Amino acid sequence: MADIKTRDAVKGTIKTLDKAAVAGERMKSAYTKTKDKAEQGYYAEENSPTEYAADKVSHASGRIKDEGIHQFNKQGQKNAEATRENIGKAKDKIADFKAKRAKKAAEQKTMRNKAGQNAMRTMGQDGLQEIQGTASRPAVSATSTKTETPQTAANSLIKTRQQGKRTIKTTARNAEKTVKTTAKGTVKATEKGVKTAKATSKTAIKTRSQTVKAAQKTAKASAKAAQKAAQTAKATAKATAEATKGTVKATIAAVKAIIAGTKALISALIAGGWIAVVIILIVVLLGCAVSLFGGGSDSTSYTPVSAEVEAYTPLIQKYAKQYGIPEYVELIKAVMMQESGGKGNDPMQAAEGSFNKKYPHQPNGIKDPEYSIECGVQELKAALTSAEVESPIDMERIKLALQGYNFGNGYISWAKTNYGGYSYANAVEFSAMQAQRLGWEKYGDTQYPAHVLRYYPYGRAFTSGGNQAIVEVALTQLGNEGGQPYWSWYGFGGRVEWCACFASWCADQCGYLESGIVPKFSLCSDGVNWFKGKGQWQDKNYEPQAGDLIFFDWGSNGSIDHVGIVERCENGTVYTVEGNSGDACKQQSYPVGSGSIYGYGCPNY
Repeated sequence: MADIKTRDAVKGTIKTLDKAAVAGERMKSAYTKTKDKAEQGYYAEENSPTEYAADKVSHASGRIKDEGIHQFNKQGQKNAEATRENIGKAKDKIADFKAKRAKKAAEQKTMRNKAGQNAMRTMGQDGLQEIQGTASRPAVSATSTKTETPQTAANSLIKTRQQGKRTIKTTARNAEKTVKTTAKGTVKATEKGVKTAKATSKTAIKTRSQTVKAAQKTAKASAKAAQKAAQTAKATAKATAEATKGTVKATIAAVKAIIAGTKALISALIAGGWIAVVIILIVVLLGCAVSLFGGGSDSTSYTPVSAEVEAYTPLIQKYAKQYGIPEYVELIKAVMMQESGGKGNDPMQAAEGSFNKKYPHQPNGIKDPEYSIECGVQELKAALTSAEVESPIDMERIKLALQGYNFGNGYISWAKTNYGGYSYANAVEFSAMQAQRLGWEKYGDTQYPAHVLRYYPYGRAFTSGGNQAIVEVALTQLGNEGGQPYWSWYGFGGRVEWCACFASWCADQCGYLESGIVPKFSLCSDGVNWFKGKGQWQDKNYEPQAGDLIFFDWGSNGSIDHVGIVERCENGTVYTVEGNSGDACKQQSYPVGSGSIYGYGCPNY
């Protein structure tokens, strides 16, 4: 806008100079007319026409020069003054415009105003110098034309005017270029400043956003830490409460054991026999001590019978005395607890036994609880007699009798003939043999003695831990080749690498799969992951216990290649029973910490 006004001012100057040029043309025309008249004799007076004309021409020429120069100088001064006034007005308007724009965007417009003012100053100085120089040139020309003819003077005047026009145009173009260049530079600088400001703003916003996010993360982390601490405190409190509850339960159990022992002692006194009384007294005291101070595993800890079973105590005492085994009342109650918990019409589950003469020989076939107790007492007495049990604390023969109560008395004679008595391993063997003969998937409860003795007040003091059972089962399989029935039992249609199937099969024979003590797995890595996930894992430097599962890494490259069952650990040597050791069940041994050992899974028996 400022450069447009400046061009208008320059145009005004050009118009003024054009008027001076018109005046010169008029003087030229007058000179021509005067010359013509002189040639035609219009001025003939005293002198000759020629002389007269020459005088006139000389007079006219001098007049033209004087008046032309005077008029040109006068017009030039006026034009220069007008140019100065126009430039001043332009400056005032530009300054006013800048002042208004400065209110809206002070920083950006200040930069533009300074650039505009610099441009105007440059243009004003250049324009004034050019205009002043143009105005002074005719004087020089006039001086130089003192000896020139009127025609030469006129031509010089015209040439001077043309040069003035070109000078003004050049000045205008230069001024326009200066304004445009400055304006462009100002605009670019302003745009660059705006971009820089935007970039700075974005950076600031981004930094602020990152700071806010960091603060939020810190707050979240603090909240999580506080929550975790609260959860830990809660878990600790819960664990403490559970421990306290467990202690209370143990105390109650011990008291109940004492009560049960006292009842057994009373029963023995009623039945007669001081030797039996002394034995029972020792057992009661020993059993109570174990209950109070611990020892053994949870699977063989004493658990009092239910209220329903206790309610049958008078009937149990009645038929125990009637059939000559009054000192075994507590054992009868333990059998009832395992069979039914004292519920149903056949609490002793005696319908399938040989002493049931009234009801169908099928599960829960007896419909009279008292008749069930009578038949059950007779069934247990027959087993105790066949097993040659000598007293309520003759635990090895009681185990044989109890397993016979579950399998049938045929097991007792078979075990005595083949093995001289009871073992968990031969119980498993007998169960598998009968299941195969009958075409059943499973036959009886191979852990029946341990299950019953949980409820027998004297059982805990004389029974081994549950970890030994899987070892006994594994030992019965020594010599097996090919991996049958282990991989087919697992569900494979053909032979596979069967070491894990063997370990799983042994655990299943003990009821450990059903109870969740040992996992069922065919890949060794699955077994490792299960024990690690349960927090039941030990590295190769651990000294294992009987019943632990030992995993091997033959190449020491982190790949689990084999699994076996720990038989025992003695004098720095680990003894094992392994399936698929050369495609057979074999016993092996390794130094503790051997490089071939990957680690141990430790079931919570």
